[in-house]
Amino acid sequence: MNILSIIIPAYNEGPTIHKILDKIRNMELSQEWNKEIIIINDCSTDNTEESINSYKNEHKDLTISYFKHDINKGKGASLHTGIKHATGDYIIIQDADLEYNPEEYNDMLNPVIEGHADVVYGSRFLGGKPHRILFFWHSIGNKFLTFLSNMFTNLNLTDMETCYKLFPRDLLQSMSLNEKRFGFEPEVTAKISRIPKIRIYEVGISYFGRTFEEGKKISWKDGFRAIYCIIKYGMFKSR
Repeated sequence: MNILSIIIPAYNEGPTIHKILDKIRNMELSQEWNKEIIIINDCSTDNTEESINSYKNEHKDLTISYFKHDINKGKGASLHTGIKHATGDYIIIQDADLEYNPEEYNDMLNPVIEGHADVVYGSRFLGGKPHRILFFWHSIGNKFLTFLSNMFTNLNLTDMETCYKLFPRDLLQSMSLNEKRFGFEPEVTAKISRIPKIRIYEVGISYFGRTFEEGKKISWKDGFRAIYCIIKYGMFKSR
């Protein structure tokens, strides 16, 4: 039996985190795959911890591991914690909000199960699945960052900044990852691209984006940090 480790970084998601956990609980993985859920509370100031503990107590059928940072460290740092404690065969990253649909885990796993892929990225810019229409400049920014990343990695990704990334657990745990915030995406992409004979696939996914009023947390500062990370980990081959 294979295990999929689902890593969920959470910051101030108390009112809604049960909704994404319900979606994960109700979705059925491909045959011979089980779920391991790892939640990292990045020092939330709301009732995130109470919501998670309450959900764990009410759903004993789910394997949920919970970790908490005593200070706010950022999404990347939360992912580092989750990666460290993962025990599954593969790891997928899941935001705690409702922007990405866990029903598409099987779409992500299929290239692996069929023996084609080692790493799978879910692209918001491929396929005909539903996408909420929101911010023009965010979409331009995402495409620019992907283009810049591709220049340094020699990949032809369409969505480097996607949340949905699927990795072999042992591969990800063997990597030295440094970025504590949203620089995780370009850093891990640059370092994955340099692994000899790595097979990277993309699959189209849906996207139900949030506005800032609804809780979206990424800002223009994170975009500039992403540019810095693309250059740092791409041009200078930093480890």
